[in-house]
Amino acid sequence: MRGEGTMAPRALGFIMGSFALVAAAPALAHPGGAADGMAAGFLHPLGGLDHLLVILALGVWSAQLGGRALHAVPAAFVTAMALGGALGLAGVALPLVEPAILVSVVLAGALLGLATRLHVGAAAALAAAAGIVHGCAHGIEAPSAAPLLFASGFLLATTLLLAAGAGLGLIAR
Repeated sequence: MRGEGTMAPRALGFIMGSFALVAAAPALAHPGGAADGMAAGFLHPLGGLDHLLVILALGVWSAQLGGRALHAVPAAFVTAMALGGALGLAGVALPLVEPAILVSVVLAGALLGLATRLHVGAAAALAAAAGIVHGCAHGIEAPSAAPLLFASGFLLATTLLLAAGAGLGLIAR
């Protein structure tokens, strides 16, 4: 079998590299400039357990589903998060964002824990619904200085966390 036995070391290397990026954040501790907005945005999803749990759970769940869902679920989440972030940056506050985030945490945990099998379209739609509310919350909380860099940071961190979750899910399969 092609690549047999190589998934775990590659995924582990990716995960360790991702955490090394996060650990390097103190090097950006000098406030001001572009790094401040990007670093703050990058650290934002890592600082909230609600965001972290949903992102990792959706990554693992996409690997459980396999096939097209491996890419469609994370892509739907990040795309919707970008849209929600744009709404938040524009000052549009979706109603009941915080309760919706709580529902997304419970739902993501249930989907993962119960190994729920859904059609890829339904799975992507659920991920998108979660992404838009998480993105809106990030956008609303963005600093007024360098908001686009902040958004770039939280989208990058989210993408890396989804990939780490998917990698863990593939290892566990």
